[in-house]
Amino acid sequence: MEDKNTTHFGYKEVPTEDKVKHVAGVFHSVASQYDLMNDLMSMGVHRLWKRFTIHTSNVRRGAKVLDIAGGTGDLALKFSKLVGSTGQVILADINASMLNVGRDRLTDAGVTGNINYVQANAEDLPFPDNSFDCITIAFGLRNVTNKGAALRSMFRVLKPGGQLLILEFSKPAQWLAPIYDTYSFKLLPKIGKMFSNDEDSYRYLAESIRMHPDQETMKNMMSDAGFERCDYHNMSAGIVALHHGYKF
Repeated sequence: MEDKNTTHFGYKEVPTEDKVKHVAGVFHSVASQYDLMNDLMSMGVHRLWKRFTIHTSNVRRGAKVLDIAGGTGDLALKFSKLVGSTGQVILADINASMLNVGRDRLTDAGVTGNINYVQANAEDLPFPDNSFDCITIAFGLRNVTNKGAALRSMFRVLKPGGQLLILEFSKPAQWLAPIYDTYSFKLLPKIGKMFSNDEDSYRYLAESIRMHPDQETMKNMMSDAGFERCDYHNMSAGIVALHHGYKF
């Protein structure tokens, strides 16, 4: 599916080469309100999902961490404290607006010495092989055009023994699905319109979640890219899943 001349942008089919442009438009639009909208959309629970991701990473002092699609820097801020002055965190995002918001936020928080910012496409990461002890991507993989290429790129730049963590919306439990659909397609776009005057972007975000692979498919895609000991942990009844895998 990812090798076709067209791909999905939400529920729409668009030329593959145009998806990056469409996704960029969405995140240019929402960048300034992204943190507020995350709190509103998840009722603050996204902070717990991210806290669990940090805990699962087992990142220690001196580690080198890559946070892809790092957006406004939630994970990067925590990682910078964990790795200390002898470690390094790279916050990477394909979207310049999101990267600028993240840079400003972390600079305001006093984080300068051990963090760098790189505008990069997850499908072709501009780093040498075997560079990072840990790679994270939180709520970003579903926006990538060729997820298989992105996973292979992450595998290449991860050090042997390193871990990849993918935090992403997934397929909720069957009993929750009708409620979740009503919220996503009826309420979420209205929230977007109310707080950021941008109904269309939040409709896309809801659609992109539904188009993302389910838990088992994502696990198999990681294995196909070379990762081992792949598994996932469902949170909030499967609304979100944290996938992890290692490079040996």
